[in-house]
Amino acid sequence: MDRLPPLNALRAFEAAARHLSITVAAQELHVTPGAVSRQIRALEDGLGVQLLHRGHRQITLTHAGEDYYRAVTRAMDDLREATRRLGKRARRKQLKVRAYTTFAMRWLIPRLSSFHAANPGIEVLLTATLDPVDFRKEDIDGAIRLGDGKWPGVNAYRLVSNVLVPVCSPALLSGARKVRKPADLRHHTLLHSVARPDDWAHWLRAAGADGEVDVRGGMTYQSSAMAYAAAIEGLGFAIAQRFLVTGDLAAGTLVAPFRRVVDMGDFTYYLLTPADRRESASMATFRGWLLGQFEGEGTVGRA
Repeated sequence: MDRLPPLNALRAFEAAARHLSITVAAQELHVTPGAVSRQIRALEDGLGVQLLHRGHRQITLTHAGEDYYRAVTRAMDDLREATRRLGKRARRKQLKVRAYTTFAMRWLIPRLSSFHAANPGIEVLLTATLDPVDFRKEDIDGAIRLGDGKWPGVNAYRLVSNVLVPVCSPALLSGARKVRKPADLRHHTLLHSVARPDDWAHWLRAAGADGEVDVRGGMTYQSSAMAYAAAIEGLGFAIAQRFLVTGDLAAGTLVAPFRRVVDMGDFTYYLLTPADRRESASMATFRGWLLGQFEGEGTVGRA
């Protein structure tokens, strides 16, 4: 049987199996005992399996019925929980937004208080992952992703120009191993991110030092945020996305020793929303706020 049985038949079976009584199940479902019996008979006929042993004023589950009852109970529990969560989100105007760990930690979270202050009725539920987005399968309202803006089935809003720049602790520049030109990085530790393994190669190629510095060496971290933290502690040179370290550069905890930067062009950050779903008022408010935050930091707008 490829098609799912009717929901009313499943409800009748689940209630009868739970109470081991057709009569009590009928009272719970506000129907007649005969209606419950007919629903279960139709379910058994459709499955081609006997689910109940019927005795005089008593029913028991067959082995197949016990297995099916457990499966139906799990499915109904999942459905009830999903319904509860959706109802809760609707009442609270919750938004589910996905982002990368570094973007969330270094840019979005420090600014969310201003969004909540301006929109106290909207709750942003933020998750962080590197996994691709599939709005058809996931219960999320929006996602902040890196790419060229050409995703099928989504609305893509460009957020910021993504510029790469080497950064380090000021203490490293005053050490014995001077850094006057990009090739001098071969004498220092390069800090890498698993999430962005090619950034150093891009920058060194643009700086004309790709053959002089071994990008395979150094220390590798799970996220760019960890690499930036290591750079602040003086462990080496990180290749940073400039808009994510502007606060550190202004505070002097990080410095940019070279003028050379690399603009990644259209390969940058976008806010994605599903094109086949009507945008909620809460999502429209969040989108407007997010684009407004990036005004002056780079090109924003519809891709």
